[in-house]
Amino acid sequence: MQLFVGLGNPGAKYAQNRHNIGFMAVDQIAADHGFGPWRGKFQGAVSEGRLGSDKILLLKPETFMNRSGQSVGEAMRFFKLQPDDVTVFHDELDLAPGKVRVKQGGGHAGHNGLRSIHASIGPEYRRVRLGIGHPGHKDAVSGYVLRDFPKADAGWLDDLLRGIGDGAPALAAGDPGKFMNAIALRVNPPRSSTTPPKADATSATPAAKADVATDTRSSLQKLVDRFR
Repeated sequence: MQLFVGLGNPGAKYAQNRHNIGFMAVDQIAADHGFGPWRGKFQGAVSEGRLGSDKILLLKPETFMNRSGQSVGEAMRFFKLQPDDVTVFHDELDLAPGKVRVKQGGGHAGHNGLRSIHASIGPEYRRVRLGIGHPGHKDAVSGYVLRDFPKADAGWLDDLLRGIGDGAPALAAGDPGKFMNAIALRVNPPRSSTTPPKADATSATPAAKADVATDTRSSLQKLVDRFR
């Protein structure tokens, strides 16, 4: 069994905040893969289902961001999981909007949700870093992450979340490269070529071929015809 955790703050007033992109990610996975209804447990909301052959518990801690570790630790202890069974989806200031990175272990970089999880279960869990960009000055960070995504971001945000849903089975199977490829196909789909092929002797139109084929005069006849 694996535990997929989305970080955010509970309540309608926070639902569309940049800080809640982790909640959005696990909501997308639940919707795309037919997970069960959300129910209250482990100081959060949980939904159970499968990604491929792997049983997955989705968790949205409802302890508010800076106490997320309480909820994660409780779920881990109940199911007797190890830190490397846990994947955390969270907002990342140090990545441009729409960029994604998968990382195993490491520091919390000042993120309050990760800081709380570190204190509860240690650092050796996997995290999916979801870029939201940086406001430019550290004093502006709090207001920035607690504001809703602007309408101008709706396009890339929808593509990103759909890509996460597409790639979730690969992530559960331990293939982060395939997971990232699924996101890339949504965010930057390949362009189809609209340039027509160049014409050559083998691609002449039927009419042109017919014109060439019907002139069966001999060289002498062509010369005579020129002086008529």
